[in-house]
Amino acid sequence: MKIVVTGGLGFIGSHTVVELQKQGYEVVILDDLSNASLSVLDGIFAITGKMPEFVKLDLRDKALVLDFFNTRQSQIDGVIHFAASKAVGESMQKPLMYYENNFFSLINLLSGMQEYGLDKLIFSSSCTVYGQAQVMPISENESIKTALSPYGNTKQVGEEIIEDLAKVYPLQGILLRYFNPIGAHESAMIGESPLGVPYNLIPYITQTAVGIREFLSIYGDDYNTPDGTCVRDYIHVVDLADAHVRALKRLLNKENTQQIEAFNVGNGQGYSVLELVHSFERVSGIKLNYKIVNRRAGDVDMAWADNTKAREVLGWKPTKTLDDMLFSAWAWEKKVRGLN
Repeated sequence: MKIVVTGGLGFIGSHTVVELQKQGYEVVILDDLSNASLSVLDGIFAITGKMPEFVKLDLRDKALVLDFFNTRQSQIDGVIHFAASKAVGESMQKPLMYYENNFFSLINLLSGMQEYGLDKLIFSSSCTVYGQAQVMPISENESIKTALSPYGNTKQVGEEIIEDLAKVYPLQGILLRYFNPIGAHESAMIGESPLGVPYNLIPYITQTAVGIREFLSIYGDDYNTPDGTCVRDYIHVVDLADAHVRALKRLLNKENTQQIEAFNVGNGQGYSVLELVHSFERVSGIKLNYKIVNRRAGDVDMAWADNTKAREVLGWKPTKTLDDMLFSAWAWEKKVRGLN
């Protein structure tokens, strides 16, 4: 079966491509290379022994998207949509960029699928759709609250766009609401490698450890949490990739019980930013230079997943500890910097 993976050279996308290829799927990657490098293809090949097909494509260009589906319609069995801008902090500074990129790319993708009769979609969503949830852990029954960032809003409205299309088109979709993906493939052949200054926590930690960044900023220590720093649910990216493959199989095997289903994908446990820092120091043997600075707009106090539904329905479970996640991220950073 042939699966289109948008944003397939990105952090989560590339790990999902690896898992798909390992299980025998053919993959076509669509990526505009705005926050990824072609060298990721070599990493995927090194792990799997197979080079996925790659098409450079900006999903904001509707004509190009429709042309792609026109030439491939009979070959495509499913679509996994990762391509989006993804940082809460950056979205607060560049809201229009987030709305343009995340909405136009999704709408154009769905237009192409509808135009050419494709009906199976896995959507990269986020726990940010829950806002500041009142009950922990967060289940899929938690109400969708007003988003606290443009990024979170694009995921909320993105889900609504998919659900609205499903009312008039036989779309079969699964919304995977990630918590905080971190880590890297155990081979250290692929990992999180943002272009420019990282907005996500883990690459900033590892780049601080190798001396590229002077210090790590921790945004606030006065939250309503045990140590005052934000608490998050961290999930290893390979475990997250496995959830995508399981969700895809559910659609391909027609096991879904609703047109659009939603699943939380998280470890099921919350860790504070300081706990994360201490875990990294433990596995790396490096004392991290960090400073407490003012809170960052858009951050919630705490969020961690009730992953019962994913466990029971998808047969999925997380397999990695926090130390495992940080160790793999550090191994990847050292590989990138030639320190192994």
